[in-house]
Amino acid sequence: MKKITLIMVIILMSFLTACGNNEMEVNLGLLRVPNDAMLAKNMGLFEEKFNELGYKVKYYYFDSGVDANKAIVSGDIDFATMGNINALIALGNHLDAELVWIHETLGDVEALVAKNSSNITTVDDLSGKTIATTFASTAHYVLLNVLQEAGIDDAQLLNMKTSEIVAAWNRGDIDAAYTWQPSLGMLLQDGAVLVSSADMIEKGYMTANVELARKSFAEEHPELVKAYIECMHEAYQYFEGNQVEAINKLAAELELDNAEITIEVNGSIWTSLEEMQSSIFVSQYVDTMLSQCVFLKNQTFLTRDITRSEMVAFLNNAYALEVQDE
Repeated sequence: MKKITLIMVIILMSFLTACGNNEMEVNLGLLRVPNDAMLAKNMGLFEEKFNELGYKVKYYYFDSGVDANKAIVSGDIDFATMGNINALIALGNHLDAELVWIHETLGDVEALVAKNSSNITTVDDLSGKTIATTFASTAHYVLLNVLQEAGIDDAQLLNMKTSEIVAAWNRGDIDAAYTWQPSLGMLLQDGAVLVSSADMIEKGYMTANVELARKSFAEEHPELVKAYIECMHEAYQYFEGNQVEAINKLAAELELDNAEITIEVNGSIWTSLEEMQSSIFVSQYVDTMLSQCVFLKNQTFLTRDITRSEMVAFLNNAYALEVQDE
């Protein structure tokens, strides 16, 4: 009898040890851009918040939201930063996702640039030219509107990742490109801006980087979504009060020089917790993204209509409303 009891104790101890080593994980998908999420990573805020709740943090990096959406579908990531155009495509395809945070509104950080040797000095000069961008991205959305407003329908558009755009630019394979920093800065060494996303905001074409969470994950772990937003709030507050130090941290994290990071952060408008808790701010983004859905459907990037009620449910600031502004 004693031998059986001893065996049972050993089995129980082995089981408990195995459980202790099987730590739960939060999987974060990041874009390599200087925003609140990247600053939070450098500051160790994710580890601080999620470790307190018993979770390890695992990072994944994406060049655009296209791959991030694939990772959401597969269940490989729980949170993903992407442009809001990719977020709308996720909604249109009924992905298991909801939008829980707006990182930054994009301005001069994205732009349409022409190569110096191309003799292109205005948007009108793009007729018949070869232009590269990343399809189904915020840059692509704005580019299509730029061309549409100019009445240009004969430009050749090429779908490339940002690294591919830089390589094609250096080879002389393309005349122009619409892309974002830091690849934009590389193109500007031998090019000039024709129009930026900041210019297009004034015409009603507002774009942003946003945060999607897997909806099933968020509903099961609302405390983790709240913790993520707390990280964004702390990073935003740090940036507001310590901009020089924040730029140093972002430069170190992204392995870019401070001058480049300064240009990038000045080219976007970070979202505060107060704004994310504002029904007016959220409603404006609902309206903006609904109009973008109409455009995307006309361009066949969406295959169905998105209703306002769907959009209101998708842009879910309920988690942000739970965070205290301290």
